[in-house]
Amino acid sequence: MKRIAIFASGSGTNAQNIIEYFGGNPEIEVSLVLSNKPDAKVLTRAKRLKVPTFTFNRKTFYDTEEIVDLLTGKKTDLIVLAGFLWLIPGGLLKKFPGKIINIHPALLPKYGGKGMYGSRVHKAVIDSGDAESGITIHYVNEKYDEGAVIFQARCKVDPSDTPETLAQKVHQLEYEHFPRVIEALLK
Repeated sequence: MKRIAIFASGSGTNAQNIIEYFGGNPEIEVSLVLSNKPDAKVLTRAKRLKVPTFTFNRKTFYDTEEIVDLLTGKKTDLIVLAGFLWLIPGGLLKKFPGKIINIHPALLPKYGGKGMYGSRVHKAVIDSGDAESGITIHYVNEKYDEGAVIFQARCKVDPSDTPETLAQKVHQLEYEHFPRVIEALLK
């Protein structure tokens, strides 16, 4: 059995999609959802889908080995960041080399880095006049959005698009491709 741990900070629609995708899969399971926000909706979604959750603060994440120990104890094979905005600490990167991935709502290397998330990314894409946007699934390293690209999918940016309508297009790409890429990495 391959085990996935998901880190998320927000509503958790991608986390839910991944959990549901692997529900009933005899070879792959989401074994834990972790969040730095005790009131994040992702925790409610995970509990409803019977996936254990864990919340933590900045001190626990950066100054202790508690999360590394938890993930090791759960025999985690892949760590998936799905709307998680903190930089991953070195200890976690060292313990899980090449086993931490992220999804970004744009075509990296454009529109990445600290502070580039959610509607900020979509607004930047529209303001730049780019003809397309999309998603990038990439390995995580010690810098925001600079790990090696695993997969990209694209969508057209229409002149009438707003950050909200572009977000909807990008979310559809995330829901379609993220679970499949995870599955391919684990096989």
